[in-house]
Amino acid sequence: MMESSVFDRTSSGEAEISPRLYNLVIGVVLCWGFWVNWMMVGNIPAESLQAISPWIFFIGYFASCFFGIYLFSKSDNPIVSFIGYNFVVVPFGLIINLVVSRYDPNLVVEAIKITGLVTVGMMALGTLYPAFFARIAGALTIALIVVILVELFQIFVLGIHQSWLDWAVVAIFCGYIGYDWGRANQIPKTLDNAVDSAAALYIDIINLFLRILRIMGRK
Repeated sequence: MMESSVFDRTSSGEAEISPRLYNLVIGVVLCWGFWVNWMMVGNIPAESLQAISPWIFFIGYFASCFFGIYLFSKSDNPIVSFIGYNFVVVPFGLIINLVVSRYDPNLVVEAIKITGLVTVGMMALGTLYPAFFARIAGALTIALIVVILVELFQIFVLGIHQSWLDWAVVAIFCGYIGYDWGRANQIPKTLDNAVDSAAALYIDIINLFLRILRIMGRK
């Protein structure tokens, strides 16, 4: 999860749009990202990605993600923010491609369905209880950092990976979806904020999907 300054905005020079159009734009931008990922998985052979040097791959991945996050979090132009969003979508799509190639397609579809249901549920909770999710935002960040450090230690030092970490990450990103959705509907409803909110939610949802797929694949 990469925090951006979009949710700290309290005013904007851009004209606000109706709540219905605002939520529609968020949904369309999210669907665009998912469609791009779907096309990448269907048209880019995982073998070609595996042939790339891991160092080059991950340096490019992080460089693109951080550049994209910088663009959509700092810009108040929806076009620039959308470009930044795509700089995040594409490297995530490469990771998704590598991950899903290891699993049965039917299992991937089931993981997508579960992720969708969980996402809708957490958005509903975020709408109903935005104050609660705002209170736990700090705890979510601390928990995510701790889980990442523990996971890296287990993988690179102990050479193991315990399943409880995947469940912990699922719980954390469920919380982030509720938090980010609640906050998205509290900031000025502009086109740019809709794109930025969708970008933040996209990162939450993809991380949730990857962990759900991992849990289901283990079973």
